[in-house]
Amino acid sequence: MLAKIKKYILRKYFKKYQIEKKIMIGNSHFLNMRSKYTDLKKLNSVDYKIFSQNGEDGIINYLTSQLKINKPKFIEIGVGDYSESNTKFIFETESPHGMIIDCIKNFREKVKENTLIWKGQLEIIEQKVSSKNILHLINSKNFFENLDIFSLDIDGVDYWILKELPKNFSKIAIIEYNPTFGVEKNITVPNIDNFNRTDYHYSNLCFGMSLKAAIKVMEEKNFYFVGVNLMRNNAFFISNIFPKDHYFKNLQVDNLEKINNANFQESRDQNGNLNYLGGKKKIQEISECEVVKLDNNDYKKIKIKDLFNIA
Repeated sequence: MLAKIKKYILRKYFKKYQIEKKIMIGNSHFLNMRSKYTDLKKLNSVDYKIFSQNGEDGIINYLTSQLKINKPKFIEIGVGDYSESNTKFIFETESPHGMIIDCIKNFREKVKENTLIWKGQLEIIEQKVSSKNILHLINSKNFFENLDIFSLDIDGVDYWILKELPKNFSKIAIIEYNPTFGVEKNITVPNIDNFNRTDYHYSNLCFGMSLKAAIKVMEEKNFYFVGVNLMRNNAFFISNIFPKDHYFKNLQVDNLEKINNANFQESRDQNGNLNYLGGKKKIQEISECEVVKLDNNDYKKIKIKDLFNIA
């Protein structure tokens, strides 16, 4: 019993040491980078991973610095156990007020294991998010008021959730998109209750929305697009309250074809094993899946093979 207690204590302090080490390295990096922010031309040139899944930490630091946001108030939906998340560095360093939402079992306990929870005010909500409950979840905590960062990554009905949000719901928004859907199509998966990407198709490739769909729905919410991360799966948006020609006048947005060209390979076979499909093989693998065409707001369902003319 004593050995187990010692092992628990050692593990706890090792995690704390790892967190503090990452914070120190991250703060040093951003201190060196901030002098370059004013003349930045490409958003993903500041990609830098601390606690985020990819390079979102660096991009978020750039955006908050340009908007002069201190101690950002945030909402992040889809965080796992909060060991790899877009807002974790902010929480660990700036003592903010934040809300995180996920549906994993024992969510609160897992977050506490990976987070120095005393550092700020963190609302931890264990809930499956849908277009039906999103407004209730956020409004119950009055979180839309002066919201600085909103991040959405649930690998599912993200588009339909965004449709329910008010205009200018945040200063900064980070929205996951599905590069497998290509750059030309304005599409999303259907608004299915309890959507699960693996259940919808074993490959895990048919989920979320296209980049074009993300840009269009965010324009409806009064946001403009500023770019994507280097991995090319997260799009970044700024509220029109902060005009681009004032806050990001030197920032250039590449053509969408280049931005959407993602090369990561996370597809699965029918046994759940990674099979590393790339290129056109991705869209061919999900050719029988149904998606929703969003042009003209008629929400017509269509099979991918018909939409992409796959024989």
